[in-house]
Amino acid sequence: MSNSADSPGTGTSPARIRRFRPVRILTVAVFALAGLIFFTSFNTAKGTNIRTDASLLKLSDLIQNRSQKNGRLNDANGVLRDEVDSLRKEDDTSTGADDKKLTALEKTAGAQQLKGKALTVTLNDAPPNATAKLPGYPEPQPDYLVIHQQDLQAVVNALWQGGAKGIKVMDQRLIATSAVRCVGNTLILQGRVYSPPYKITAVGDPGKLQAALTASKAIQNYKVYVDVYGLGWKVTDDGTVTLPGYSGTVDLHYAKPVE
Repeated sequence: MSNSADSPGTGTSPARIRRFRPVRILTVAVFALAGLIFFTSFNTAKGTNIRTDASLLKLSDLIQNRSQKNGRLNDANGVLRDEVDSLRKEDDTSTGADDKKLTALEKTAGAQQLKGKALTVTLNDAPPNATAKLPGYPEPQPDYLVIHQQDLQAVVNALWQGGAKGIKVMDQRLIATSAVRCVGNTLILQGRVYSPPYKITAVGDPGKLQAALTASKAIQNYKVYVDVYGLGWKVTDDGTVTLPGYSGTVDLHYAKPVE
């Protein structure tokens, strides 16, 4: 009979108890990790399907709701501003010169309506199935087919350079603190969210405005994508239009040092 510690019928020897078996420890660790993952998934899902895009849809709905709310607040703010102006005129101790100066400042700041000849530039995304229309150009990446922040900024900057007296993007008047920003393929302007096509309307000399658009290097680059991939570009002479006055807040938000 063998004296080996692994021999059957001899009971459990001290050598057998002390033997290290890494495979068993690894198996226990795998089962423990699987249990942790299962618990985490269950706790995250809370009974819902976590593989869907429902959370993204909810975020999109939240953004749209906030945008609509901001629009209503801006409208309400405009009504209140008109009421304040009416009350100020009823009990006004300022001189005629002061009133003219204030009106001129409000007009320059964009708080007053502006009437004059205007043109509108419309930018739009290319069709999602667009292909290169001209030889020598690569097939488009998704990034080539959408309007970017720099495209909108190029149009706005060119119109200012062309002597625009006032500019409206979509339905909002631009002022000195306005920022034209894009997130994905949406425009965020003064708390409101917009989707293409984007319309930029400028009041000024239509000939000079058109010349400034033509001379812009950034717009010339954009027009290459218009010709090759089908991005939208349209300039229309609107005749005489009235731009709305800016009715939002003018508070400045900026970083402050920690005290």
